[in-house]
Amino acid sequence: MPILNKVEVLVGDITQLDVAVIVNAANSQLAGGGGVDGAIHEAAGYRQLQEACAVFGGCPTGDVRLTPSFNLPSKAIIHAVGPIWRGGEQGEPDTLRSCYRKAMAVAAKEGFESIAFSAISCGVYGYPHELAVVIAVNEVVCCLAQDSTVKKVIFCCFGEEMADLYRQRLKNATV
Repeated sequence: MPILNKVEVLVGDITQLDVAVIVNAANSQLAGGGGVDGAIHEAAGYRQLQEACAVFGGCPTGDVRLTPSFNLPSKAIIHAVGPIWRGGEQGEPDTLRSCYRKAMAVAAKEGFESIAFSAISCGVYGYPHELAVVIAVNEVVCCLAQDSTVKKVIFCCFGEEMADLYRQRLKNATV
């Protein structure tokens, strides 16, 4: 199967997807903030997920942590702490790349064949959507080319505008 056939873009609720693992755009305290992070905590079972996250004592920016998914249809949640956009000159692109690379590595290591990503750092962290999408697609495609464990990747978007950015980038992606 060609690599790009393994990637799809959906508009919807990541907490409802039937995939092995979802990727949460988390904060460094793994505290269940707003946006997709809050929605994932709420749907999973806030107290249970908070207790699972508390074991880690937080997570550095650019890194990921794996927890059970509790009440979600997925088996697990990868919490990825993306960078806050500060103009792009403070390592934000490399840090965002790290989130996608590490999430894909955890999925492969755990034997997860399907993964859904939220748009890491694109909400309150202010990362410009066009720049974040290029990084997300490039990193995921690169990881798929290097490891065949993950068979399906979904970029789950809140709205059509963001989904269109992913679709356009995927059209122009090279393997």
